[in-house]
Amino acid sequence: MLELKEKPAGGNVARDAGTGAEAEWRGRLDTLYARVRGDTEALAAPLSAEDQTVQSMPDASPTKWHRAHTTWFFETFILKPNLPGYQVFDEDFGYVFNSYYEAVGPRHPRPSRGLLSRPGVAAVTDYRAHVDLAMHALIKVRERDVADLVIMGLHHEQQHQELLLTDIKHAFSLSPIDPVYCEHERAPETTTPVAPVNWQPLEAGIHEIGWREGDEAFPFCFDNELPRHEALIRKVAIADRPVSNGEFMAFIEDGGYRRHELWLSEGWATVNRLGWEAPAYWRRDEDGWSVFTLHGRKRVDPNEPVCHVSWFEAAAYAQWAGHRLPSEFEWEFAAACLPAGDALPDGPRPHPERLRPGMRQDVWEWTMSPYSPYPGYRAQDGAIGEYNGKFMINQMVLRGRSCATPAGHDRISYRNFFPTDARWQFSGIRLATDL
Repeated sequence: MLELKEKPAGGNVARDAGTGAEAEWRGRLDTLYARVRGDTEALAAPLSAEDQTVQSMPDASPTKWHRAHTTWFFETFILKPNLPGYQVFDEDFGYVFNSYYEAVGPRHPRPSRGLLSRPGVAAVTDYRAHVDLAMHALIKVRERDVADLVIMGLHHEQQHQELLLTDIKHAFSLSPIDPVYCEHERAPETTTPVAPVNWQPLEAGIHEIGWREGDEAFPFCFDNELPRHEALIRKVAIADRPVSNGEFMAFIEDGGYRRHELWLSEGWATVNRLGWEAPAYWRRDEDGWSVFTLHGRKRVDPNEPVCHVSWFEAAAYAQWAGHRLPSEFEWEFAAACLPAGDALPDGPRPHPERLRPGMRQDVWEWTMSPYSPYPGYRAQDGAIGEYNGKFMINQMVLRGRSCATPAGHDRISYRNFFPTDARWQFSGIRLATDL
């Protein structure tokens, strides 16, 4: 897990621990870098070269591309400006593996990443080794000088570790043979139903929201979690767990996908245009509902959190249930003052655990909040400033974490964001109700 923790991507400056503390962190950054980079390779290891090249839709990217893009990030933003004499691995890689950084230059179109058979997986492996060798050399001589950017780059890579799993899951789900990414290692299913929702009232008032520096030697958050500011929380209660598969089945059986009065206009149009009748990866057959997972296809477990639903589906379910989605500020305040719940296994993992009470769960949770800047937010100058700020429109905020989130990458101020129709992420639902 990331032990050198959390501060902003843009203004992500590691706190100066002072001369007396230097011996405590000296050398840890190099170890952390090796661990995170190794985690990416471990996630890619079960995949063939063909698996790593496929791109199943424009929003997803090939595994090979994730491995190379995160490497390009270190090369472009850390090695080239900071390591004298560094030799770029391949000048063409800048065009192929840039994602969206306009300030860095032109790039290959995102929807066409899967059309690139070359560079191949072996070349990407060599690229990673080349950059890793240089990064270890740089950290050895300038650890304190580059710590800010290295930690940001590692959190960026952890974001792509989660995307690696969600993207290959989407690709595998389109195969008629239901490929298995890894074998199922979870306990047998139980018939014991998940406990009913317990509504947790929140203290009404003005509360501070946003990232707050702790006592870590290397604090970090992304710039969209700043600045910390005041938000009004009205009288509200929040569910102590997300919605279960079993509860969502009741919505389906009650005609939830056929009742226009439950849906916002754009959501209803999306349901009809795309033919949705259940969460992504679900399939109904003579034995009931099954779901495709990275362990292969299995029966839907009613005691797991409903997963792979869009914001439209989350809002429709909330309407059907007579409640609403929480705002992101309500969610964060709840996470700060309510129990996290029983410990979950470290991620990234291919599939959610069964539900248990608590704010820390295995699915991202949609909120009613549009993704917009906090009061006083300013993106950093230069290419790094493109990381978050320019996406603050036409998307909704998700809070929490998922089973695919790497250990040490989640925090209560973390703001994830996706369009209202996105379903391929491990996204679920937690309800709130006005008092």
